[in-house]
Amino acid sequence: MWLRFQVSDEVYTVTIGATVPTGFENTAAEEVQEKIGANAKISKDRGRIYFQITTDKLSQVHHLRSVDNLFVVVEEYDNYQFKDSKEETLEDLQKLASKLPWSDALKVWNMNTTLKKKRGPHRQPQGPRELEAPTADQGEGAGGVRTPALEILGEQQEVPGQELGAKVLKFRVTCNRAGDKHSFSSNEAARDFGGAVQELFQWKADMTKFDIEVLLNIHNVEMVIGIALTEESLHRRNITHFGPTTLRSTLCYGMLRLCKPQASDVILDPMCGTGAIPLEGAIEWQQAFYLAGDNNDMAVSRTVNNICHIQKKRRDKGSISGLPIDTVQWDLCHLPMRTSSVDIIITDMPFGKRMGSRKNNWDLYPSCLKEMARVTRPGSGKAVILTQDKKCFQKAISRMGGLWRKHHTVWVNVGGLHAGVFLLKRTLGIFGQIAEDSREGKESKPHEEKPGEERKKE
Repeated sequence: MWLRFQVSDEVYTVTIGATVPTGFENTAAEEVQEKIGANAKISKDRGRIYFQITTDKLSQVHHLRSVDNLFVVVEEYDNYQFKDSKEETLEDLQKLASKLPWSDALKVWNMNTTLKKKRGPHRQPQGPRELEAPTADQGEGAGGVRTPALEILGEQQEVPGQELGAKVLKFRVTCNRAGDKHSFSSNEAARDFGGAVQELFQWKADMTKFDIEVLLNIHNVEMVIGIALTEESLHRRNITHFGPTTLRSTLCYGMLRLCKPQASDVILDPMCGTGAIPLEGAIEWQQAFYLAGDNNDMAVSRTVNNICHIQKKRRDKGSISGLPIDTVQWDLCHLPMRTSSVDIIITDMPFGKRMGSRKNNWDLYPSCLKEMARVTRPGSGKAVILTQDKKCFQKAISRMGGLWRKHHTVWVNVGGLHAGVFLLKRTLGIFGQIAEDSREGKESKPHEEKPGEERKKE
């Protein structure tokens, strides 16, 4: 069976799927509406959104800052009837391959290859798409158009990187599965579905150097079949010098968007690590000014190198290379900054896992939050804090004596760890004039001493 079409300037509507940092689905949907004018549907399978575009907007999709991976939807089922028997279910998946409307999705895949520069053979991905559900299971199978596949792309269309007529398209099927009521594994679904796709198109299976990646996303009774539009996650866009806890650029974008940076804002990351947060901000919200600091000299060096890398890329493209960002090495509990001089603080606090320790956090968190309160403008200042050590953070906030008020929390998945992004608002409380530590405050008030307490001390 061959699908035939000629490459043309025809504009039509397709559904695009995107994986996003878990917890920031609404943020991603807002960006899609703002920049593309499309209403995004948030999937029940956390970390995914879907939206419709006309094909003339395909290039704009790749400039979204909140999405990790993109794919074009071939077909989606809200309530796919999986059989109880594994054999019957796998047989159904094999039969499904020939019934799917592949044509438009393959056209979009072909258009997508012309939008990006060929960077040589496909690199093996850093790992399968991130899954959030603890029951998730992933696997890969086979699948693929031999030279006759050029009929799918149009007989006069040359496939990038190959001479006309010499191309044998290679493919793989990646299955992302979440749910505990399936009779089959991801590997089995990918293998059998991929085998049927290969038989349909005569593509050649290749798990590493593939031209087309077919996605089989299954979440309980929901199933979406798609074709990948990104070879490598878009979250890796800014960083070349990585540290032990480098944040995804897409997660940094979500954190920044929470606090809505304004022109002329001074935005501080006192524990910048590799500079992922201030770099993302300086690229997307260029009218603000960013300070990136850390007490570790290697972290400061990585940040400087990452900034230089972005500036060089901009110069090479003929763009203005300067970024509104500066880097400093400092003691984060004694910042060399004036009181009430910062509008926004955004930072990734040590989880006490790969960096620091839970024990040290009990001293570090209160000290940091006090110093952050000192340098932030009362009444208007904000802080966006990412941490997995929620118990320690909540205790530290309760000891601030009203300098910070928790406004909003987004629960996210960071490398498999359940963490919180906390949006704090700076109160009108004047630093140094109220008891920042409630325990110290109680000890300093004689009227709160229990009767006879002084005599006991004597």
